Amino acid sequence: MALDADILLDRRRLKKSIFRWRVLAAVAVVIAIVVAFARSGADDVVWGDTGLRIVEVNIEGVITEDPYLLDALEQIEEDSDVAALIVHINSPGGTMVGGEALFESLRRIGETRPVVAEMGTVAASGGYMTAIAADHIVAHRGTVTGSIGVIFQSMNFNGTLEKLGVEPLTVKSGPLKAVPNPFEPTDDAARTAMESLISDMFGVFVDMVAERREMDVDTVRQLADGRVYTGQQAVANGLIDEIGGRREALRWLQDERGVSSDMVVVPLEIDYPDDSLMAALFEGNIGKMLSSEGLKLDGLLTVWQPE
Repeated sequence: MALDADILLDRRRLKKSIFRWRVLAAVAVVIAIVVAFARSGADDVVWGDTGLRIVEVNIEGVITEDPYLLDALEQIEEDSDVAALIVHINSPGGTMVGGEALFESLRRIGETRPVVAEMGTVAASGGYMTAIAADHIVAHRGTVTGSIGVIFQSMNFNGTLEKLGVEPLTVKSGPLKAVPNPFEPTDDAARTAMESLISDMFGVFVDMVAERREMDVDTVRQLADGRVYTGQQAVANGLIDEIGGRREALRWLQDERGVSSDMVVVPLEIDYPDDSLMAALFEGNIGKMLSSEGLKLDGLLTVWQPE
């Protein structure tokens, strides 16, 4: 009787185990289908109108690599019905690569049609990098812009760990691997390596400004000490072209590039995937940590007042 009871118990455990694995497999399939479906529809651009038009692109918040936005800009590049582009910018900047990718996409569009940038409250650092991709830049008098520069931030917890009696252990293949490391002191060699990294990318940014604004490099370097400028100051030092907003941007397209005043302005709407189900599946501290805006800002930054 005892043997029969053990067999029955083992069978029940086996059934429960099989059931759990089947549930996990079903959940995995559902997630895969949701992700595939979401991504399949995310690349579609919603114009809201057809025919010859001016397209307005809004660049807001922290700039990171956005494959959906880049795909949408590529569709604009290939659409012969897009006569011009207005880029509205309200951003403190973001990652170096994110700003560079956005700049390059806008420049490809600018090779075949006019692009005008309209600055909002702030268009600094990577936001300014985005703006210089345009053929003409307008801003309000109180717009915060400039902040031409690159930063790379880290922390050092050595003092705190010593007070707690904790000694970190790091084993690495070379002295400059993974520096700066918050759990070990930053020596002169590590600091020199970081400064070289910053200097190289800063040179790239300065060259971009010099080329697009038709200024000599020395003049740009004098302006590129990290400070921000008002729109009024930026006009005076040549970083932007005129004070104004949407009306002035449209007027420039009409007067300087011959774009019809009757042409409709259509906002670019990107059909981003609906992540509500995914958010529900991963709800909790881990999900929030994975979706943190701070974690997106990894590497070199061109951002004003980073948090």
